[in-house]
Amino acid sequence: MSNAYVVSDCWTMTRRELAHWARQPVAVVVGIAFPVMMLLMFGYLVGGGRGVDGDYVDFLVPGMLTLTMVFGLEGTMTAVTRDLDKGVIDRFRSMPMADGAVLVGRAAADMLQSTVGLLVMVGVGYAIGWRTHGGLVSTLGALGLLLLLRFAMLWIGIFLALVAGRAELVQAVQILVWPLGFLSNAFASPDSMPGWLGAFVEWNPMSATATAARELFGNPGGEPGHVTAAVVWPLVLLAVFLPLAVRKFGRLGK
Repeated sequence: MSNAYVVSDCWTMTRRELAHWARQPVAVVVGIAFPVMMLLMFGYLVGGGRGVDGDYVDFLVPGMLTLTMVFGLEGTMTAVTRDLDKGVIDRFRSMPMADGAVLVGRAAADMLQSTVGLLVMVGVGYAIGWRTHGGLVSTLGALGLLLLLRFAMLWIGIFLALVAGRAELVQAVQILVWPLGFLSNAFASPDSMPGWLGAFVEWNPMSATATAARELFGNPGGEPGHVTAAVVWPLVLLAVFLPLAVRKFGRLGK
């Protein structure tokens, strides 16, 4: 099959996923509004800035941007399991279609929604007083690192959805996302935590992205050298879970 047909198949599947947005606008709005509410809640109600030198909002917003890239995978996982339950994926696999086009379409649609959500969060951050101080190129680099993390987490979600197979099991898998998100430096500096917990937080891939984003944004909590880790971690996760997802998809029904 030529590359042109592969691209065409992937775009067709992407358009299919985007068409769902028009039919389910409430789900899209809720998915974007949830991280906004968390940002406002931690910024005004819960936030304390433990171990943070400088303005807490400037520390918090990059962490919340990172958290947004990790959360929200349940929509993707539910969509994949729903198609499995209804036999939609089996029908697609019986068609003369490029292998994995369904997954690529799902991933592309999710990345578009994630980009919109990220831009909304940036706007809300500016509205509550957050500012970047690293220049345009550094700011774009930070946003790129955030989307790279999202892309890696997305393929983990797709793989777990294919393994779960049923929408009922997605909620059990979602529980794993919360420790990853909150056991990070999104809300507080690891220096303010017990030694063993701080060490765990430092090794969290999400912490690497949050620290690198703070460095590139010129915000408190940024440390030199974390940009490399923020690139390597997602690439490692992609190298593991993207092939696993494609392989699992190819073996469905066997």
